[in-house]
Amino acid sequence: MDIYKRIGIVCRQIPAGRVATYGQIALLCGKPKNSRQVGYALRQGLAGENVPAYRVVNSAGGLSGAIHFDTFDMQRMLLEEDGVRVTWTGKEFRVNLKEYGWKNTMEDALYLKGLFEEAEGHESTESGHERGNL
Repeated sequence: MDIYKRIGIVCRQIPAGRVATYGQIALLCGKPKNSRQVGYALRQGLAGENVPAYRVVNSAGGLSGAIHFDTFDMQRMLLEEDGVRVTWTGKEFRVNLKEYGWKNTMEDALYLKGLFEEAEGHESTESGHERGNL
């Protein structure tokens, strides 16, 4: 399974009212040094459909703004609808990671590993079907 599918799986697990960092998503995907790739995947839509990309922020809690969204404050509006308080620092919108950060546990990591394995199983079954091997 490619990293982009893993990014989509992880991002779909971020609970409403919480945010995760690009680095956190990369780590949970098994690629701890690929935080920029997470941003690229979300910006380009490579992580799949129905991915709550607005719940992903930088390591300081900063929002990406218009880089990933139609308007400068769209990410802020979506986070506030989720119940996340967003503040303006004079330079950027920011969330308090201590208050709203998604705190992962080992159980979360094992659950994600299971989701990755399940998705890989579906991929091999589907590709076998396409080749007529099943």
